Amino acid sequence: MKSKQAIKFSQRVLGLAVASVFAALGVNSHAAVTATGTFAVNATVATSCTISGTALAFGAAVDATSGVNTDSTSTLTATCTPGTTYTIGLSAGSASGATVTTRKMVNGTDTLNYGLYTTALRDVNWDNTGAGLPGGTGTGAGQTYTVYGRIPSGQGAAKALAYSDIITATINF
Repeated sequence: MKSKQAIKFSQRVLGLAVASVFAALGVNSHAAVTATGTFAVNATVATSCTISGTALAFGAAVDATSGVNTDSTSTLTATCTPGTTYTIGLSAGSASGATVTTRKMVNGTDTLNYGLYTTALRDVNWDNTGAGLPGGTGTGAGQTYTVYGRIPSGQGAAKALAYSDIITATINF
């Protein structure tokens, strides 16, 4: 039977012999073993749009009884994810009896009619449905649209009051 010392010596000699063979072959006996794997990466960019607008202010010098229209503009900004097609509609407003062709600003029971248009000539009404709504294709950046407003002349004796209305701009995408 071999002694413990002899067994340890034999193991050392064997270990050195194996290390020498690996070294002669250029193999590192202490090299790490590696394995690789793959995994999927997924994301979905949701289609989205936002819309905001500036106030359309006709000012304090409106004279609805004169023979002159009072015009003003505001700006809508539409921001949509790139490639998203959209259209923008404008509501009739919040006044009772208002329509998209005859909007009404109010102060109590007093009203002042006005219109909103898609062109500087104020010849194309801006409504909330149909194929002629302004729109475009999103770029990810804000895209601006001018709202052309007009208080038509000849509305009779409008009282000297501050009139207002709220329009809802809807972006359909």
